[in-house]
Amino acid sequence: MRHVSVPIQGHSYDVIVGSGALAELADVIPSSAERIAVVTQPGIPAQFNELAAYVPDCAVEVFEIGVGEGAKTLATIEQLMRSFARMGLNRNDVVIGAGGGMVTDVAGFAAASWHRGIPVVHVSTSLLGMVDAAIGGKTGVNLPEGKNLVGAFWQPSGVICDLDALATLPPREMRCGLGEMAKYHFLTGDDLLAMELEERIARCIEIKAEVVASDEREGGRRALLNYGHTLAHALEIATDHRLAHGEAVAIGLIYAAELGLELGRIDEARVAEHRAVVAGEYDLSTRPPDGLAVDDLVALMHRDKKALTGLTFALDGPDGVEVVTGVDEAPVRAALERFLAS
Repeated sequence: MRHVSVPIQGHSYDVIVGSGALAELADVIPSSAERIAVVTQPGIPAQFNELAAYVPDCAVEVFEIGVGEGAKTLATIEQLMRSFARMGLNRNDVVIGAGGGMVTDVAGFAAASWHRGIPVVHVSTSLLGMVDAAIGGKTGVNLPEGKNLVGAFWQPSGVICDLDALATLPPREMRCGLGEMAKYHFLTGDDLLAMELEERIARCIEIKAEVVASDEREGGRRALLNYGHTLAHALEIATDHRLAHGEAVAIGLIYAAELGLELGRIDEARVAEHRAVVAGEYDLSTRPPDGLAVDDLVALMHRDKKALTGLTFALDGPDGVEVVTGVDEAPVRAALERFLAS
């Protein structure tokens, strides 16, 4: 079992990684808790959402939310709030998000909002959640106008990444996690491909933890973790979420490399390296879906939360991945037109 610390100032916590990690759930539940609200979804294996046996001293109620990005809404948050009220959840109690990234985003936002903030613990059941969504305290829901536009930074009290859950994932869900994992290849010089899966997951968590600890609220460096995400979020909205997040990130990584090339930040060899990791090593699609319009995607990228002064991207360059603000539309469009036609 691996314990990875997320050293947030004033609120450090552990991420427990390994097969059978769920057995350590009680160790990350605040000692004050008498009631636990488990937020989960249909289809999550019973051992990961029926958690009463792991916390025998607490009263546990389970609340299922809908599946898919269409359920990641303020209406879902209201339903949870009313459920919390009926069960008498108070500030000494705890919310557990048991599921993938969508569940932990919603459960975290619900916990951040209820009584202006109560503890939350995440039991991550997807590879995408383990290496990204469950770590770092980002929570939120979508609006029709954009992804994750409403939310809060709310750090968990602990995170459980039980690798036994990965055996239950459909192939597409596993690919989504690999899409998010691929970005870490370009954030450090680590040879992630030389690691076994457990070590690789733990190393991705360590990378994210180190970045988050230096910039909890994404005032600067944390935006590096959005490498490939600016186009990815636009693709998700433009396809009405038919393209899943990790699939979109894989495509977004290639576009980010193409834009880096257009801006003269990297060369063709570095673009080829991106393709080798994303398509060659992880067997993920690098082509955007057909029928997308440049104007629509550019407009959606302007709505991105990071776009404060013009278009903002995390882009590779001679000094590694950096956040670049105020990117002109002309190279963005040129790279996008070439990319869509590829």
